[in-house]
Amino acid sequence: MGPNLNASQGETASHARLKRLALLWAQAQGYSACAFEVSLPRSRYRADMAAYRADPNGKLTAIFECKQALADLRRDNCRATAARERLDAIHRRRQILERNLRVHYPQFRVADSLFAEFESHDFDAIKHRGYTRLLRELSALQNRLLDCTKFERLRRYRCANLFFLVLPNDLFRESEIPVGWGALVESNGALKVARKPLRQETGPGNQLRLLERIAAAGTRVLNQQLGITFEDVIVARVRSD
Repeated sequence: MGPNLNASQGETASHARLKRLALLWAQAQGYSACAFEVSLPRSRYRADMAAYRADPNGKLTAIFECKQALADLRRDNCRATAARERLDAIHRRRQILERNLRVHYPQFRVADSLFAEFESHDFDAIKHRGYTRLLRELSALQNRLLDCTKFERLRRYRCANLFFLVLPNDLFRESEIPVGWGALVESNGALKVARKPLRQETGPGNQLRLLERIAAAGTRVLNQQLGITFEDVIVARVRSD
């Protein structure tokens, strides 16, 4: 790791090293504006690094996500369509199982309605292993759809033109790379393109918004390095009026 790049609080040295390599690679490719921990427009996500390039061929924005472990990679790489299909299938199985449990365990009926057909059933009290396992998988899939579709959503929201995963060499598997994303793999202290990303158009408005976010993130880091606080900015504003 370079002398001027220290791992932030809660960040491992391996992750910080991948970010540094991504910064070097992006600048070598002509991205003149880069910043770490950039809040992305049109989404609730923050990128490990975002970059902007302007040249005679046009403007280009890119997002880089660094992953140091397979579990970390898979956490953000849920494919929503397949997960929803599986969720629908589990929900149908749950309805069938609950219908059968009502028949075989009438003693667990809860008298909470004037009409028997609308009464609830205490399925937890039955302690049916298959039903418990089904609910566990259902909950896991629902949480995965809510929290683990970052890669897919970033492309759908058109947050940038290009998307790159930055990985150690031993972590790269072609099948694990999200659709449309490129892969930069660490090799001999540098990054090499293991898979090219698919470019998508975002429009000049989105490019400008991301560039503004990059500038804001860069200013935040500069303030931290110089020890400038929000209160210092307020005082400076008052003195300049």
